[in-house]
Amino acid sequence: MSALQMAIAATPFLVALMSRTGKAIAPCLLASLFTVLLGGEPHRAAVAWCVGMLIAAVALRERLRAG
Repeated sequence: MSALQMAIAATPFLVALMSRTGKAIAPCLLASLFTVLLGGEPHRAAVAWCVGMLIAAVALRERLRAG
């Protein structure tokens, strides 16, 4: 994988780091790792990435909503 692909795969984890609680960090880290490991199978990697982004987006929304 190239550096750009690794950066895109790490996006859910990086977004989860911006959340207020640490509850979303571990699932997003796992989703990012699965995205990297499944890089040879694009459809499966996309599903793992989307799940991680969904978790991270909800965590970030809750942070913004709380103030």
